[in-house]
Amino acid sequence: MVKTAIILAGGLGTRLRDTIPNLPKPMAPINSRPFLEHQMDYLIHQGISKFILSVGYLNQIIIDHFGNKYKGVPIDYSIEDAPLGTGGGLVLALQNLTEAVLVVNGDTFFEVNLMEFTNFHIISKSKLTLSLFRTDPIKRYMGIKIDSNGEILKLKSDLKSSSSSNLVNGGLYIIEPSIINLLGYKLGQKLSFEDDILSKLLESNVKLFGKEFKGVFIDIGIPEDYYRAEELLN
Repeated sequence: MVKTAIILAGGLGTRLRDTIPNLPKPMAPINSRPFLEHQMDYLIHQGISKFILSVGYLNQIIIDHFGNKYKGVPIDYSIEDAPLGTGGGLVLALQNLTEAVLVVNGDTFFEVNLMEFTNFHIISKSKLTLSLFRTDPIKRYMGIKIDSNGEILKLKSDLKSSSSSNLVNGGLYIIEPSIINLLGYKLGQKLSFEDDILSKLLESNVKLFGKEFKGVFIDIGIPEDYYRAEELLN
């Protein structure tokens, strides 16, 4: 099972800026605790034994709060000197890693059985596996089309307006670091994980897989969902 989790916590959080003006988005308080703590608690419970926090905007707040470990689990930091986007931050965080890692968006919480997720990744011989959930309407999420084995057939923003599928990206992935080398991106390049990395991999005929989960999904990227999180996370 994967033991290391990269949390992409470097975003500017512009949609939440009026609600939490002086904090990086993953540090938004949920029931008097940073959202990032809720994420890390769940992942530790699932078996994660090392974190790499990809940080950028107001990163010193995160570093000062957590230091080099959280509840005994070691933390490394991948620090963006300039905003790199989710894709650029991931490329930076993956350097020097050789084994499969869990990658988590720093503004979402998704109840995924990590053992089940890892087993699916291994059995599928996947290089990159997405967690998926269903929502209707799809709204702001990237739509996904898969076959009966979970192989991704289409992963594009134009599925957002499609009524043929309500399966979407859950923002939690298992990635083999070697796959990023296929793309030729450079350290320090600003990239979107969904629009650049995932789309380019699919266009390059790399087999990507997705697995649906039915656990709680929370996205604190917009204020209404942020307030909803306080009802669902203790």
